[in-house]
Amino acid sequence: MFLYITLGTNDLDRAMRFYDPVMATLGLDRARTLEGEIGYAAPGDSRCRLWVTRPFDGRPATVGNGSMPALVAATRAAVDAFHAAALAHGGSDEGAPGLRPFGPSFYACYVRDPDGNKLSAVCEGGAEG
Repeated sequence: MFLYITLGTNDLDRAMRFYDPVMATLGLDRARTLEGEIGYAAPGDSRCRLWVTRPFDGRPATVGNGSMPALVAATRAAVDAFHAAALAHGGSDEGAPGLRPFGPSFYACYVRDPDGNKLSAVCEGGAEG
């Protein structure tokens, strides 16, 4: 359904220090570094699916109240690693890893990046995946 998601930042260097290790926990790499924006993709995907950018209009980036991309994690351990990496690189906790009431195996965590954007990592597999 989605081609890509864009999140705003007011400090691209800080965003890189956060997103590089956090996205790596889900197997995503920074595939593009351009003036004012960075893009993340899965290995073998020629298109970046997550962009972090300074706003095009030149005004400060702000948080979208109620906005939250949920990123696929292959395993529950990847959800745990995503949460730990986010906290270790300037993010804040919005919900520790654990099962949620959205399905029998909906294992997720919630964090905010240093700009305040809310992110989630979700594994819908069993205990191992």
